[in-house]
Amino acid sequence: MSGDSVGLFQKMSSSGEDIQTAIVPLLKLICLTVMGLFLAHPRKPIIPRATFKLLSKLVFALFLPCLIFSELGESITLQNFMDWWFIPVNVLVSTAIGCILGLLVVVICRPPPQFRRFTVIMTGFGNTGNLPLAVVGSVCHTTHASHNPFGSHCQTRGVAYVSLSQWVAVILVYTLVYHMMEPPMEYYKIVEQGSEIEEEQPSERALNDFSRPLLVEAEWPGMEDKETEHSKTPFIARIFKSISGVSSANVPDLETSAENGQNSPRSIRCLAEPRVVRKIRVVAEQTPIQHILQPPVIASILAIIIGSVPQLKAFFFGEDAPLAFITDSLEILAAAVVPSVMLILGGMLAEGPNESTLGLRTTIGIIVARLLLLPLLGIGIVALSDKLNFLVKDDAMFRFVLLLQYTTPSAILLGAIASLRGYAVSEASALLFWQHVFSLFSLSLYIIIYFKILVYV
Repeated sequence: MSGDSVGLFQKMSSSGEDIQTAIVPLLKLICLTVMGLFLAHPRKPIIPRATFKLLSKLVFALFLPCLIFSELGESITLQNFMDWWFIPVNVLVSTAIGCILGLLVVVICRPPPQFRRFTVIMTGFGNTGNLPLAVVGSVCHTTHASHNPFGSHCQTRGVAYVSLSQWVAVILVYTLVYHMMEPPMEYYKIVEQGSEIEEEQPSERALNDFSRPLLVEAEWPGMEDKETEHSKTPFIARIFKSISGVSSANVPDLETSAENGQNSPRSIRCLAEPRVVRKIRVVAEQTPIQHILQPPVIASILAIIIGSVPQLKAFFFGEDAPLAFITDSLEILAAAVVPSVMLILGGMLAEGPNESTLGLRTTIGIIVARLLLLPLLGIGIVALSDKLNFLVKDDAMFRFVLLLQYTTPSAILLGAIASLRGYAVSEASALLFWQHVFSLFSLSLYIIIYFKILVYV
């Protein structure tokens, strides 16, 4: 009888240690976020908003690239690069499933018509960059190494996996999301022939300027510099659709305006192109794909190239590497990523949610679909992928990062795109605020579940 009691006590003690191992990393992140919230509190801000903006630029241009290069370059090889193929695929799968859930939210919750695309986007596209890096960094920083299921290479492998998924998500945001966040055609009007299309609500620009420090500078600084003359107009709708009640003469010909004054072979080529092909080409030319090459992505590319070539890798990584002092310096700077990211998140949350016309039912629907239902589906997808031998064998961190891609709230970068396109700016701000608040509870729940799965399965 006493032996049964001892066994039960050991089992309860082990279960308590597992829960503690899963919760403590998140508590660390919450502490950092609360510090940022306290420092940026709007009533008595100890640190002004401009300082958080500068800190965000430092993370984006210096700290994050240093982290990516030092960790991804050290861990990746040509064979690893081939073995890790499922990481970017999982980003696509999680996004597709999230968008399907978003469509279900639209059907069930019936948001205002102008926010249907917005509902799908905010449900489908999660944060695959800074927040997963912070979670991985905090998990690997645990002082109880014996309870860490990810082994001695926890930090290096975790950052490498998240870095590979990040650039895929950025490509999706600057291509698919950029055009899906186009302002709805019905909320614009033609004023005069030759004039620009304008929004019916002039307060949108004021809201845009107000929310810019909150969203635009939180994760991907400099977004406002990428605005073009068509960024805040229904560009695709103007090309592919006719405006009812307005003659085609009143609608600017966007397809040919970009080529005015160019009597070149290109103009002759365009005349020979089918109309649909020409419209697709014009849309492609207006897609800001060139903005993908930002410091974090460039650092990933350099890390993959150097890490995949053993001769180059020997110069930068290893105790006897001639340029090891450079990578050591980068690692020192990289240590600032996690605290900086969470302080910026706290500063963002300190401003509170903006007013939203999305509706309470739709807001709750997006939060439930994104934070509760999608992770459950993610567990099934990762388990199925494991049975099909798509995953790296005996690598708990690989599976943990895959599961995190289904668990995080919507990407903060979506708020920046909303600001850039002038579409649902205040709604994005409010929804991101509430998602990050409730993600504290959902992340706690699912990280406990993930640790149980990774330890016992």
